[in-house]
Amino acid sequence: MTTFARDTDTLTRDALTVLQPGFTGTEAPDWLLRRLGEGLASVGLFGRNIASPEQLAALTAQLRAERDDVLVAIDEEGGDVTRLEVRTGSSFPGNHALGAVDDVELTREVAAELGRRLAACGVNLNWAPSADVNSNPGNPVIGVRSFGADPALVARHTAAYVTGLQSAGVAACTKHFPGHGDTNVDSHHALPRIDADPTVLGERELAPFRAAIAAGARAVMSAHILVPALDPDRPATLSGRVLTKLLRGDLGHDGLIVTDGMEMQAIAATYGIERGSVLAVAAGADAICVGGGLADDETVRRLRDALVAAVRAGELAEERLADAAERVRGLAAWAASAAKAASQGGADSAVGLRAARRALRVTGADGFTPLTEAPYVAAFTPVANIAVGDETPWGVTAELTALLPGTEAGTFVGEEAGSSALAAAGERRIVAVVRDEHRHPWMATALDTLLRARPETIVVEMGVPQAAPRGALHIATYGAARVCGRAAAEVIAGV
Repeated sequence: MTTFARDTDTLTRDALTVLQPGFTGTEAPDWLLRRLGEGLASVGLFGRNIASPEQLAALTAQLRAERDDVLVAIDEEGGDVTRLEVRTGSSFPGNHALGAVDDVELTREVAAELGRRLAACGVNLNWAPSADVNSNPGNPVIGVRSFGADPALVARHTAAYVTGLQSAGVAACTKHFPGHGDTNVDSHHALPRIDADPTVLGERELAPFRAAIAAGARAVMSAHILVPALDPDRPATLSGRVLTKLLRGDLGHDGLIVTDGMEMQAIAATYGIERGSVLAVAAGADAICVGGGLADDETVRRLRDALVAAVRAGELAEERLADAAERVRGLAAWAASAAKAASQGGADSAVGLRAARRALRVTGADGFTPLTEAPYVAAFTPVANIAVGDETPWGVTAELTALLPGTEAGTFVGEEAGSSALAAAGERRIVAVVRDEHRHPWMATALDTLLRARPETIVVEMGVPQAAPRGALHIATYGAARVCGRAAAEVIAGV
């Protein structure tokens, strides 16, 4: 036992303080309010917790009635990953669209407006932006969540996003350190590995994080990835070499270090969430994010008890747990003061649509006549990754229907998708909507089938536009947010 030893109540309180759990429902359950009274300092919100801005504001007020300095966190990237607008699609394009425009002031404005909306609902910590460099086109989980494949571009837009978000009094949590872009495995399902050498890592993966830290990012989220050049034995979330030596020491990050969701299989299936949480705090993490899939009091109790037991067994230094808890409380204090000092400028509700329009890349427009009759929308729909989820609508159907009433649509998957879409469309003009055609051979085959039979087909790519443009008109939106669909629909209908 160290000479730092404190009483059991303080130790238990610190163990609760470093947890960031989720919960189910649109009101705070009794167990969560009780834990806030016992020392829990953070709560994570997901789409399941949000029905409307008014309901969300009431929920965060309920939490603050129990603990006025609670950190209320959310995974609101805008674009494809939205929790505020999980049932309608986002009013903001995601990072890839902003990177395609490459106007850092626009990125700052988008992040500031997103932050303003979060702050108005009582949210003060956003697990965003993604600072991953999309260097692997086959990446199944990052894709349009990245600003792009150029490290310098990603760095400048990450910094602008951090500045904009925090100007609204919402702490930015830049992710996924040390960079999840060069992976072909989704860490929700297994442990990805990046085999880049230290020079490449320094010039590519780490550049955006340096920019975020220089811009004053209040938090950084770790990735559940193995990077042998940094640590051959443990994934970044559990590695002292990555979190303490590299992020704290070499890069100089003095803010909060948050883990990605500990229930993700990259950690849970290998270490278990209790052991993983102990190792993460020991490695230098300050806040344990858990709750995307595990959201109950039993999980909180198990993690609290695992941290306390690890301190008592000498496996986790008491000073380290105390330091982690103090950093959480420090960010809570910053958030409280930042909310009071935040810019009170007016809302810019149209900035997201302006950005989405500017991001469009349109091929074939010279010979294109806008549609005046309602088309048939054939959506070739891949399985959504867990980060995006399958609750959020995407595509152009709703927006085209508003502009061309009578628009009909169908969803198609698999090798027969093209022929099925042809049969369903009949004589109507077809608008084919794809998402990452380059990653899905069946999708490319479906487009081949459509375009052979109906060369006048319009193609809308709402993922990473890696495949060559084709179709009578090809529109790359660089993301599947609702405003991206609106911008594409405007082109199709000639609005």
